Amino acid sequence: MLRMVGCWTFAAAGFFPFCVGLRAADLADLAVVNAQIYTVDPQQQSATAIAVKGHKILAVGDDVSQYIGPDTQKIDAHGKTIVPGFIDSHGHVLGLGQSLAQIDLRGVRSEQEAARRVAAVRGKTPGEWIIGNAWDQNLWPSKSFPTKQSLDRVAPGNPVVLSRVDGHAVWVNSAALKIAGITSNLTDPQGGRIVRDSSGEPTGVLVDRAQSLIDSKLPPPTPADIENALEQAAQLCSSFGLTTVHDAGIDAPTLAAYRTLIAKGRLPLRIYAMIRVADAGPLWHAFQSSGPEVGDFLTVRSVKLYADGALGSRGAALLEPYSDDPGNRGLLISSRELIEKVAREALAAGFQVSTHAIGDRANRTVLEAYAAALENQKNDKRFRVEHAQVVAPEDFARFRDNSIIASMQPTHATSDMPWAAARIGPERIRGAYAWQTFRKLGVRLAFGSDFPVESPNPIWGFYAAITRQDRDGNPPGGWFPEQRLTRAEALRAFTIDGAYAAFEEQKKGSLVPGKLADFVMLSDDIMRIPDSQVWRAHVLMTVLDGKIVYRRPGE
Repeated sequence: MLRMVGCWTFAAAGFFPFCVGLRAADLADLAVVNAQIYTVDPQQQSATAIAVKGHKILAVGDDVSQYIGPDTQKIDAHGKTIVPGFIDSHGHVLGLGQSLAQIDLRGVRSEQEAARRVAAVRGKTPGEWIIGNAWDQNLWPSKSFPTKQSLDRVAPGNPVVLSRVDGHAVWVNSAALKIAGITSNLTDPQGGRIVRDSSGEPTGVLVDRAQSLIDSKLPPPTPADIENALEQAAQLCSSFGLTTVHDAGIDAPTLAAYRTLIAKGRLPLRIYAMIRVADAGPLWHAFQSSGPEVGDFLTVRSVKLYADGALGSRGAALLEPYSDDPGNRGLLISSRELIEKVAREALAAGFQVSTHAIGDRANRTVLEAYAAALENQKNDKRFRVEHAQVVAPEDFARFRDNSIIASMQPTHATSDMPWAAARIGPERIRGAYAWQTFRKLGVRLAFGSDFPVESPNPIWGFYAAITRQDRDGNPPGGWFPEQRLTRAEALRAFTIDGAYAAFEEQKKGSLVPGKLADFVMLSDDIMRIPDSQVWRAHVLMTVLDGKIVYRRPGE
């Protein structure tokens, strides 16, 4: 069967057969043949060829020869797999780009090793800031937060700021604390925590909103810095087969940089942007007046709130104390009243609300606020909970009852599984990273990575979703294997359901004639190869808007 735009009949014209009435100008610009195509279209689930005209899909089927003319770029896939362009429903593009120029502490196995990487930085003048990212104390023997002393020894003359892997804590030295005026006399900000020793002295770790005490002192990036970081991140995303990213929290300078890059043709990525609302911000106020901005490469129609912190730094807000930290129930960053207020404003302005909620107390707070704003009914407002990581058993149905999307990140489960149960205990862990529990209730799942917290590689997320194992195959059979998804379910969550979460399912997310021509060619058939081999698959080619924007070197 051939699905195509319009209704054509077969005929021949010269040496290039095409449909009767089809002008030469309407022949395909690009055709890929001899492929294994998974369309994510229930009407035609597979095909072997796809034809593109301009920025849209012209035809999908087993024979598109009638669309191939003398000027058509024809690619023989030699049996390789093609899927719709991957959609990451929760990433931080600027953060990813900036992280590429910082000290990378991902995977370091001790506080001392992290300090050695800081010491290895050369050429810093006294007083110049040293920035790094992605440390994780859960990987260290002590599993304890680091202290300023280890950084003071290696960089006494430079302020050092190192972000935790989840972005919800920073580790700084004494020079940075002094610049920020952080002393034992300073009280914790609302929604934040200055970690202190037994004498009340700051140790050098700042959790959640306490990070703003340091952030406000950092040299602000220039517009050129922001543009370059976004462009580098977009190119990296493209190499992983991402064609759309839901950027989970932008500000006015980032929005301006996106517009500039698009105008210059320098952004190989579509962006669905969430406006970061820090209680109330001028950018959000401006959009309340103007309404959503909708385009093929940039759409702004969602607002982003934070209900709590992260599980790894014990900032996630829990109904009961942490199992490994009695007395600590985490941090509720936004009140129920604030979330409801913003939700009502969003409804009036035609905007979606996307709220970060990891702990069960935060999830309940968000669900109650949403329910009040949505008047406890099913709807098509597509409000989202970002992460939805730990949910009390009685709260899962609230997602269904108010049509809330669970925007989740499969690699969070496989990264957190070595320590998550210790944080919340054997009962609560059953309501954590519970993809199948959501799916069986009919709750829409939109998958992403939360990069740069995790790798932006969606194939790693796909692998985590279907196995619930790390890339060494542990644990055997998967971690809480009843929550694994099928491959078809996981592919939907990274494609058409991600599009749905952005009100874009009619123009992307599946390979159907008339939709935007975004697709990816893979090295291996991720829908059929053994589970253990899936994560090794890589992208050979990324097509965005009908143009090849990435080709793996040597292919």
